[in-house]
Formats: sequence, C-alpha cells, structure tokens
Amino acid sequence: MKDAVEIVQYVNLGLYTVVAAAAVWLWWRHRERAGLWAALAFVALASIVDLGRLLPDDATSDREKLALKILIAGLVLFPYLLYRFATSFRPPSRSLSLLIGGITVTVLAWTFVLTDIPGQGEVWPTSFALYVAAFTIHWTLLTVVVTYRLWTAGRGEASVPRKRMRLLAVAAATITLALLISVSGTSEGSAASLVSTLLSSLSALLFLIGLAPPSILRTAWRRPETTRLQGAIAELMGATTRSEVVGHVLPPMAEIVGAQAVELRNLEGEVLGAYGNAADGTHRIVAVESPAGEVKLWTSTYTPFFGAEELALVRTLAALTALALDRARLFSHEREMREALERADEIKTNFISLAAHELRTPVATIHGLVETIYARRDELAPGQLEELETVLRGQTTRMKALVEQLLDLSRLEADAVDIRPTALAIRPRVEEIVLASLGKDANLVEIDVDSRLVAEVDPDALDRIVSNLLVNACRYGSAPVRISAEKNDRHFRVTVEDQGEGVPPEFVPDLFERFTRSTSSRARSGTGLGLAIARSYAQAHRGDLIYEPAQPHGARFQLVLPVR
Repeated sequence: MKDAVEIVQYVNLGLYTVVAAAAVWLWWRHRERAGLWAALAFVALASIVDLGRLLPDDATSDREKLALKILIAGLVLFPYLLYRFATSFRPPSRSLSLLIGGITVTVLAWTFVLTDIPGQGEVWPTSFALYVAAFTIHWTLLTVVVTYRLWTAGRGEASVPRKRMRLLAVAAATITLALLISVSGTSEGSAASLVSTLLSSLSALLFLIGLAPPSILRTAWRRPETTRLQGAIAELMGATTRSEVVGHVLPPMAEIVGAQAVELRNLEGEVLGAYGNAADGTHRIVAVESPAGEVKLWTSTYTPFFGAEELALVRTLAALTALALDRARLFSHEREMREALERADEIKTNFISLAAHELRTPVATIHGLVETIYARRDELAPGQLEELETVLRGQTTRMKALVEQLLDLSRLEADAVDIRPTALAIRPRVEEIVLASLGKDANLVEIDVDSRLVAEVDPDALDRIVSNLLVNACRYGSAPVRISAEKNDRHFRVTVEDQGEGVPPEFVPDLFERFTRSTSSRARSGTGLGLAIARSYAQAHRGDLIYEPAQPHGARFQLVLPVR
C-alpha cells in the first residue's frame, strides 16, 4: 500500500506541474487578471508538491523547519489565490472580502509562530491541533466559496465555458476532500492515505481539463452550438436581404458565447441588427472586429477567460456574415436595377403612347389647317380665315407647351437648372401666375396671401411650380381653387387646394412619377409631366412638394421651401 501511495505521489508531482504550466500559459496568452491569479495559485501548489519531495519526513534543523513552514504557508495561500481567481470575474461583498482576508492573514501568521511541527506518527500538541483546525476551516471556507461561485456562474454560459467552470468547481471540492482525509491523522501506508492521494490526482486532472481541455472534448461539449451554427450558416447562404442575414446570424452568435445580447454594426458604425436584451447593465461588452464591421456581445464577465475559442468562432461567423451581407447587397442592387429597368421601360412605353397621342392630334390639326389655308385661301371669308388661324395658334401653343415640359424635365434631371432665390413680393407674383396660367378662368381661383408677405425664392421656379399646380387643379379638380402662402422661421409654404374628388389612394405612390396618370384622368388631355416637373423644381430649390387629401374632399398640394 505504501508503494502505491508513493507511486501516486510521483504522478501527482507531474500532474500539478503540468497544471501550473497550463495556468501560466493561459495567463501569458490572455494577460488578464483572472489568469494571473490562476497562475499564481497553481504555481504555488506545484511548488509545494515538487519541493515537498525534497524535505525529510522529520524536520530537525532550523533551516528545515523554516522550509517546512514556508511550504505550509504556500498551502494556506493556495485556496486564497484560488478564491481570488474565482472572485476576479465578479467581486464579492466587502464583508466577505474582509472576513476571508482576515482569516488568511491570521492563519498565515500563525504558521510562522508555530513552535513545534510534529512528525509522522507523533502526538499532536494542543496548539498544533488548534492550528490544524483553523487551517482546515480556512481551506474549506475558501474552497466552498470557490466551488459555489464557479458552479452557479456556469448556468447562463455556453456549453464549453459552463463545463470548464464546473470542472474547476468539482476539482476544488475534490482537493478539499483529499485534504480533510489527509489531516485526519492517517498513516502514510493506509488505505485512507491512498484514497487521499488518488483524490488529489483526480483533482489535478479536473483542474487540468478545466483550464485547458483537449480539442476533442471541446468539440464534443460544443456539439449543440455547432449544430445550431451549421443551421445558421445554411440559412445564411439562402438569405437575400440584410434583415434576413441579420435575423439568421445573431441568435446563434449569442448562443455560441452565452451572450445576453448581440449587436452587429457596419464599418460606418450603423447598427445593422440587434438581438437580445442587456438592459440590466451587469454584463461585460466584448467587441469582435469583422470584415463587415463590428460585433458587440453583452456577455458575462467569465466569457473572455473561459470562452476565448467561442469568441474566435464568433469572429469566423462574422466573416461569413460579411460575405452574406455583400451577397445580399448585390442581390438587392440587382433587384433594384431590374425594377428600375422595368420602370424605365414602362415610362418609355407611357411616353411613346402619350407623346403619340399628344403630338398626333395637334400635328394632324395643324397639317389640315395649313393645307386648307394654302389650298382655299381665296375661297375663305375673312371670318373663316381668322377662325382657322385661331385654332392653328392654339394647337401650336399646345405643342410648344409639351416641348417646354420635356426640355424642363431634361434640364432638371441634368441638374442644369440654376436656382437663384431673390426677395419677392409673393401676392403680386401669385396674381400674375394665376392670370398667365388660367387666363379667362382666373376668376375660379381664390388668392389668400398677405400683401406684405415677402420671401426669398427663385421667380422662375415659383412660376413653374405654382402654374403646374393651378392648371392641374382646374383640369382635374373642381372650383373654387384656393391658393395661400405663409412663412415662419424655418419654411415658406405655398398651398394649392381644390374641391374635386382628390387623388385615388392607390395612385398616390405614383403621383409624382413621370408620364403617369390615374385611370380617371386619362380621358382628359395631359402628359403626366406637370407634377413631376413641379416636384423636381421644388427639390432643386432644396425643398419639396407634398400631397395630402383636402377636407372634406379634394386635393391639397403644398410647396415647402427652406427659409434662408
């Protein structure tokens, strides 16, 4: 039995040395405070196990006794350092910190004032028995805190961090059990001694796996998240919009690291999507850079230490997300281009149809009138000739208006319209526009504009916009047509309102498109360009043209221009 204990002790020497090396490697890799406390704890424990083999069973000289006390002090410090590791993620209460610190300092000081340390098989003096009791209580109290904290903290974590934390919790409990059996006074070759040594070996293995689990174990533990991740990648490849990409990728991102919330931002800092809720503010924000921008994770404070590989998986998934977002952007661009081409083709068709209709009638009329005048001028009475010339003048005016609209539209699309706002008395200008646009129908318009109103607007732009609105109101609406204007600190507004049936709701989205007319208006003359031109002029003036239904019925158009 004694030989078996000796062999296991040598095994423990190697195990705890490997555990210390793993802890130091983790600290060196991440350089975090938690890693430093773990490295100190396991280096101290490995030093005790390794150097303890060099001391004789019975220390007799002062130097040997001092060395033994230093090793015992290391045993006092080990659970305290392990406690500092467990509490570095989430600070304990002040009262608990003071209690633990006070007990540790007391037991540590007591270690160096011990007058006699009995050897193996010797009777313990009362003072030493009291010290062993205090030592055991101190060790047990600290490892209970460590075990409880690491076990309970793993509840909300992903699979790998949770299992690592709970393995460390079980390891701390196991080494405490080994200590309790060891201090019970068993002889070195007894079965209890062998059990204590084997429990120490088990504890070392659990510490090693908890600190640096092999890849095969990590893969097995991570299987639920991996399955979810594979499903997300498959869905990601089929996503065609940005919202679909974000919706497929964010939940598994949060699941991989056990994050409470996750947010994806592009390179410009715009939030592309978010998942979860981190309103309580108790989580640590971890930022993961990616080709698509940045992933922000609201994780527990344990994640950066225990979930480093999971964060690397998030980085990989973020890279795939960048590719999916690019593909969705290209797909969306292609769809927009296709829709634009379809829309352009529809506009072209409408233009050809309208132009053929609007030009054919006046051209045919003009041609017939010219031929009639040319062939039968001598046969026509002066009154008949004047009537033909009047009709001819009207048809040429109609053609001129259509050509001017097309020229206006081409200049506006080429940004070739020069907008020069000048101080303008609005009422006189509106009266001129009404008279010029409507002629004998000007009496159908009510002008509600303060004679003192002055605004800085481009006169030509105002003429084009208001005249188009007035012509439309009289052509498609019903009298009375009311025009009003007002100015405040920020905007100058001109409103044209009629009492007709208004614009059909289904046609409102296309109201300002070129060459578009509602079904009810197609029976009347018109090109479908007036409102498109009016809005383009408004936008060239850094303003806008807005439509809303009038009350109780009718159409209400409002020109809104910024006040300089």
